[in-house]
Amino acid sequence: MARLVVDPITRIEGHLRIEAVVENGVIKDAYSSGTMVRGFELILKGRDPRDAWAFTERACGVCTTVHALASVRTVEDALNIKVPKNAELIRNLMFCTQLVQDHVVHFYHLHALDWVDVVSALKADPAGTSKIAKSISNWPKSSPKYFRDVQNRLKAFVESGQLGIFANGYWGHPAYQLPPEVNLLAVTHYLEMLEWQKELVKIHAIFGGKNPHPNYLVGGVPLSINLNEVNALNSERLNFVKKLIDDAIQIVEQVYIPDLIAVAGFYKDWAKWGGGLKNYLSYGDLPTRGYSQVDSFKFPRGVVLDRNLNEVHEVNVRDAEEIKEYISHSWYSYSGGDDVGLHPWEGETEFNFTGPKPPFEQLNVDGKYSWLKRLVGRGKPWKSVPYRGCWSLTPAATKKFRKLLTIL
Repeated sequence: MARLVVDPITRIEGHLRIEAVVENGVIKDAYSSGTMVRGFELILKGRDPRDAWAFTERACGVCTTVHALASVRTVEDALNIKVPKNAELIRNLMFCTQLVQDHVVHFYHLHALDWVDVVSALKADPAGTSKIAKSISNWPKSSPKYFRDVQNRLKAFVESGQLGIFANGYWGHPAYQLPPEVNLLAVTHYLEMLEWQKELVKIHAIFGGKNPHPNYLVGGVPLSINLNEVNALNSERLNFVKKLIDDAIQIVEQVYIPDLIAVAGFYKDWAKWGGGLKNYLSYGDLPTRGYSQVDSFKFPRGVVLDRNLNEVHEVNVRDAEEIKEYISHSWYSYSGGDDVGLHPWEGETEFNFTGPKPPFEQLNVDGKYSWLKRLVGRGKPWKSVPYRGCWSLTPAATKKFRKLLTIL
């Protein structure tokens, strides 16, 4: 029996360590450790609460904006500040921009290389790829010539030896299931989405001044609305936002979802692996009458227990008995004892690192082995799932994105 250490895990947001117990070539057990400590609770002490969003937003450059939004809502909740309707709509548009862009980026640029054999695309018949593309979507960029041009571009890239992120891949491994033609389709859209994703986030620049890390404001948004004023949010800017949203809907419906279904069709047997926790908590989002009015959320709040998707349970996130964080296996200390659970609002950040020494000392999985706290509700471990990373982008869901702009 041996223990395999992979540290860090790449192509994720943050740092993660995996230790797998291997016996006779079979993984018998595995442990994951969050190896990055942030400490925002300590960084923010003594600072003006109106500035907190600017610090917390830096938690990530990929899921930027959602941390700032959570921060300003926290301050508004504490001070009982009611956000104007237009500001609420603009925040929802910024949130949805992140939601759509994040799904596409994760699928193509963070996940796809686990499923797509880039080198195999060089063997594809562009005419075959075109036939497949046209059979699953009306996306206009699907001619044999277009795919042949991408294939030649990819060939020149490989022959140059400047492979960048494509270096050191397991190209040719039998675990890859896609035929060359589908690999060429996926690689082509990988490159297309690199260009598109930076266009969509211009919505953040319009409403928040920049991306990544657009500006926010406690009590509202940092811009004025005047359809006739050049330096305000005017009709020209709103029309541009509408075009970006229309483009995003087309991308999701004609590229992202068809590719997702096409790739998944070749990996059906993989559905039996993994799974993780069985209980999921969503705080909900997209308020229409203020964030305190939970019944106004377009994305509802609730809990799924034991993977029973037929029933969503109500949850009171303010109830200290409903939600607790535990640190019995985390590198922190609680003043009341490490086995005591605390509501997130009462949580403490006192570092107590007892982790492995580099490079490959094993984790003490019976003690503390991670910077991640354990979320528990109703006696069950929960996985917190913000809609940023879990909402299924069906065509109906993306149309809500367009409707928000109409309301504005």
